[in-house]
Amino acid sequence: MPKTRQEYIHQLAALQDKVAMMGEMARLEVSRAMDAMLTQDKELAESVMASDDKVDELLVEIEDRCLILTAKQQPIAHDLRIIATAFKIGVDLERIGDHAYDIARTVYEVKVPLDTERLLKVQELSNWTLQMVAQAMQAYREADIKMADAVRDMDGHMDKLFEEAFYALSDYVTKAETPQRVNAAQLLFIVRFLSRIGDHAVNIAESTIYLETAERVHTHKHSSAAGL
Repeated sequence: MPKTRQEYIHQLAALQDKVAMMGEMARLEVSRAMDAMLTQDKELAESVMASDDKVDELLVEIEDRCLILTAKQQPIAHDLRIIATAFKIGVDLERIGDHAYDIARTVYEVKVPLDTERLLKVQELSNWTLQMVAQAMQAYREADIKMADAVRDMDGHMDKLFEEAFYALSDYVTKAETPQRVNAAQLLFIVRFLSRIGDHAVNIAESTIYLETAERVHTHKHSSAAGL
């Protein structure tokens, strides 16, 4: 294999490593944001919000690398898909990071202890969503199509958890005393953010399938959660 080709393959691999690094950072920030919200830890929330710039900077670096790799050669087939999916997944991860920021920011809006019963539903949704992100990124790193398909299959259960949390909180907003009503409203925002994070995990899984097979797939939302 010519040395130039070897170097190009190495650079493509480095690009994918950078995307994987960004994925772990975005997932960790969501986890930390949820911890901050659950414990009402304002210092941790501040740390999460400050880290958002680092996620954004990684996206810029990935975009720059994609442009350079495209300009160096005229990539075709799998090489081109590596570059295209790196860019697309980077955008999904940047948005996951944005939602981590949004979740952390709710710590400043909650004034009294959170309602335990409904909080458990939010935690269940959060745990499932974080699992989706972790598995989607693992599928990408390992070029595992079956795992990517499994992430797509997880979407239905995520929608179910979202609906349960959404309706429980919506009902509480109309019935609770004012302080807890404000809390429930903030939790409604959080379940929406978590649902969007899960959608981005599905996008990442679908990008992985495209990367490895050249087949474009799209998960159609049959659940009413798509319209909530």
